[in-house]
Amino acid sequence: MDVLTEALRWLNDPLNWTGSQGVLALTRTHLEISAVAVAAALVVALPAGLWLGHRGRGATVGVVVANTTRALPTLALLTLLAAAGWFGATATALACAVFAVPPILANAVTGVEGVEPDVRDAARGLGMSGGRVLWTVEVPLALPLIAAGIRTGAVQVLATVPLVALVGGTSLGTIVVSGFATQRYGKALAGGILVAGLCLLVEGLLALAERAVTPTGLRLRERAAASDARTDTRSRRRAPVAAAVRPGSNGAAPSP
Repeated sequence: MDVLTEALRWLNDPLNWTGSQGVLALTRTHLEISAVAVAAALVVALPAGLWLGHRGRGATVGVVVANTTRALPTLALLTLLAAAGWFGATATALACAVFAVPPILANAVTGVEGVEPDVRDAARGLGMSGGRVLWTVEVPLALPLIAAGIRTGAVQVLATVPLVALVGGTSLGTIVVSGFATQRYGKALAGGILVAGLCLLVEGLLALAERAVTPTGLRLRERAAASDARTDTRSRRRAPVAAAVRPGSNGAAPSP
């Protein structure tokens, strides 16, 4: 409880929010590194995912290969980059980009590959080329899943960027590392709270963006499907009650 009190006291001190090592400056640096990492992952993963999903062959292999990068600890990758002379923000952005590739690639593949074959056939029947089918039919229908993959990758990157403090960089993780180094555990907890809060804030903003890019028709279809599912659930709950009652000569009588 003393640690929590110390953390709240540290967060309420205006001096900790200003200056080159203040919360605001560290948050800006944190977001900049995260943006670079996510952009690098998008450049690699999104075109590959769209192409594999549209092609329909090799998609599973591509996703499996991308997912193998999750077995590599980010801290170990940062250590290897540091040993090769890459320190600070550059090393962290590269390591986090590798970490963000799998969810973006997997969701792009799944979204494009999951477009109904009848829709593709109708588009081809209208004389559309493969590229036009991809960009005017498949990508719009796959946007919800693609956006979800980007959101997942971005939040993972935000939660991983604090490791930059271990290889000579600055971010909100600097507060955590310096707190442990000076045995001020309230300060370390305050840094963790800031990182968690930033992740939740970005998660919420990206969720709103995901909803905004989802075509209206898809939102209406999902809403109708959810309504049908709730109706079916209520029907199944009523069914045993109705089956347990059998009409008798003087009204309902329990079954023997």
